[in-house]
Amino acid sequence: MTSSVSTYPCSVAATVDVAGGKWKPLIVHYLLGGTKRFGELRGLIGAVTQRSLTLQLRELESDGIVTRTVFAEVPPRVEYTLTEFGRTLAPVLDAMKQWGDAYLARLEQSAGRRPCS
Repeated sequence: MTSSVSTYPCSVAATVDVAGGKWKPLIVHYLLGGTKRFGELRGLIGAVTQRSLTLQLRELESDGIVTRTVFAEVPPRVEYTLTEFGRTLAPVLDAMKQWGDAYLARLEQSAGRRPCS
C-alpha cells in the first residue's frame, strides 16, 4: 500500500485515490469479468497508452486490488486478476454504471429537444 490513514481527509478521498482516475475504474471493470493479459486490457480500454496502463496496474497492484502473475514462458506471459479485496469494488462499479446509464439517457433525451425560439 502506498498511503497511510493520515493521508486522506475522508474515506471518499481514499476510494478516489485507490480506485478512481481516468483508467483504474475501467481496469477494474474489465477484470471483474476475469483474468486478462496486458494486451487484452489495452485493447478493451482503447485510448490508454502503454505507459499509463502500466502505471495504473502497478498502483492497483501496490494497493492490493490487482495481482500480477508472470509465467516463465517464451515469449513471457503476464496476467492480471482482481484480488479478493479488489472484487469488493464490484458494487462501487455497479453504482457507477447505473449512474452512467441514467446520465446517458438524460443526454439522449435532451439531445432530442430543440431549444425554444
